[in-house]
Amino acid sequence: MKITKIIAIVAFILAGVAGYMGYSESQGLGSSFSSAFNGQPSDNVIIKYVVAGVLAVIGLFLLKK
Repeated sequence: MKITKIIAIVAFILAGVAGYMGYSESQGLGSSFSSAFNGQPSDNVIIKYVVAGVLAVIGLFLLKK
C-alpha cells in the first residue's frame, strides 16, 4: 500500500474523531449557553467542525491521487 493511501486513511480517521469531538462539545452545557445567548455554537465547536472538514478533503484528495 502506498504511503499516500495510508495518510489518506489516517486523515479520514482524524476527521471522524474531530467531528465527533465537535458534536460532543456541541451537546454540552457550555455550548448550550453560548447558543442561547449568541444564537450560534461556541467557537471551539465551529473550529472542530472546520478541522474535520479540512481533514476529510485532504483525505479525499490523497485517496484520489
